[in-house]
Amino acid sequence: MNSLAELPLWASILVSAFLLLGASLALIGSFGLSRLNSFYKRVHAPTLGTTFGAFCILAGSITYFSVSQSRLVLHEVLIGVFLSLTTPITLMLLVRAALYRDRQKGSQDVPNLDLPD
Repeated sequence: MNSLAELPLWASILVSAFLLLGASLALIGSFGLSRLNSFYKRVHAPTLGTTFGAFCILAGSITYFSVSQSRLVLHEVLIGVFLSLTTPITLMLLVRAALYRDRQKGSQDVPNLDLPD
């Protein structure tokens, strides 16, 4: 018998809900990557979808290991911290590099910076 069979019903349902929600958000982010037409639109869906999906999967992992080991397990919080720090920074660097490249080429796909007066 493994520890999964010994997990209480409420914990199994909660872990399953977190995992299904996380996988669904990651899938939606992947669809956004393939369906959107410009780079500037395409970069948001996977960044937001997969980040929130990963947080839900981490919450499921924290719940599972905390219940199965009868103590609070927070190793996954460190993964969440690194993920929440690196994803927006990577997004910003990729968009700035693409914006610089497109402005140098004189591309018409560059988003405007029209500020209201």
